[in-house]
Amino acid sequence: MTPHLPRARRPDHVAIAQFINHGELVLDVGCGDGQLMELLQQERGARTRGLEVEQAGVNRCVSKGLAVVQGNADADLPVYPDAAYDVAILSKTIQELARPKFVLDELSRVARRVIISFRNYGHWKVRTTLLTTGRIPNLGHDAGWWSDGARRPCTARDMAELAAEAGLQIVAATAVGGKPVTGKSLGRLNWTAEELVFVLERKARKPDR
Repeated sequence: MTPHLPRARRPDHVAIAQFINHGELVLDVGCGDGQLMELLQQERGARTRGLEVEQAGVNRCVSKGLAVVQGNADADLPVYPDAAYDVAILSKTIQELARPKFVLDELSRVARRVIISFRNYGHWKVRTTLLTTGRIPNLGHDAGWWSDGARRPCTARDMAELAAEAGLQIVAATAVGGKPVTGKSLGRLNWTAEELVFVLERKARKPDR
C-alpha cells in the first residue's frame, strides 16, 4: 500500500507564515480549503478564523475542524468589530476582489496588520511577453489567461499605490521564495519577482499641533 504523502505547502503560504508570531489571532479572508490556516496553527501556533465565499471550501474547512464562516469579503466585512484580530490575510485573493480598496480599508480596521500575496505582472517575463507577443501571460500556468489568473492583473508598484490610497504602509515585503526586504527595494522586486508578499500597517497619524 502506498504511504500517504503530506500535501505540499503553497509557496506563498510559507512566505506569509514567516510574518506570523506565536499565538496571534489571524483572519484568513478567502481561505479556500483551509491550507494556510492549518499551516499557521501547526507551525506558528496561531489561532485562526476563516472567511470563504464558496460553500465547498467552507465544508472542507469544517471537516478539518477549522473555524470558518461563509461570506463575501466585498460586502460582509463591516460586521467585524474594530481591532478584533492581530493579522488579516489575503493570500492570492486581493486580485480576485470586486472592491479591493474597500476590503483593505476594512481589514486594516479589524486587524493591526494586513498581509497580502499576489501575482506580480511587472515581472520581466511578463513585460517581455507582452512586448513581443502583445498577449498577457498567465503567471505560473501554461493555460491561457482566461482559465486561472488574476481578475485584476497588477504590478508591485500598482499594489503599493493601492496600499497608500488605503492609508497603509509597506513594513515588509518579500518575493515568494526569497528573503524579506524593505519597501525601498520595491523597484527591484517589481522587476524580478513573479509572486510577492506585502505586510501592511496603518500609517501613524501625525499629532495635532
